This record gives sequence, structure tokens and C-alpha cells, in this order.
Amino acid sequence: MNLNEFVKAFASEFENTSEDLFTPKTIFKQLDEWDSLTVLSIIALADEEFNVRITSQDLRDCNSIEDTYNLISSKQNV
Repeated sequence: MNLNEFVKAFASEFENTSEDLFTPKTIFKQLDEWDSLTVLSIIALADEEFNVRITSQDLRDCNSIEDTYNLISSKQNV
């Protein structure tokens, strides 16, 4: 999965936020819909799509969607 595909997958975890707001540089924690359930959804996305385990702390350390993609990609190579 490349970065643009990841952005689309990330956006699909948000039910009420326009897909137009999602780019690699989007600061996802600033989105109104960002909450603990969305955190769990992104953790599940990493596990199901990438077979990578990330934690809520990992997500706290990320700012943008691209940061999250890079984190997941780096854990794939371990």
C-alpha cells in the first residue's frame, strides 16, 4: 500500500469527516471526529492491513497521516 492508498484507508475510518480534508500532511488529531474510538480503528487498520502492531502511544507520537504511514512502514521492516 502506498502513501495515497494509506490516506484513503485512514480517511475511511472517519464516518463524518469529508474525505477532502485528508492528505498526507493532515494533522489528524485536529479533526473534530478524532477520539478514542478512532484511535482503536487506526490501530486495527495497522494490524489488519499491514500486520503491524501499534499502540495508542505510537499514535500520540505521530502528528500527520504521513507520520503514521512512516511509523507503520518502519515496523513492517523489522
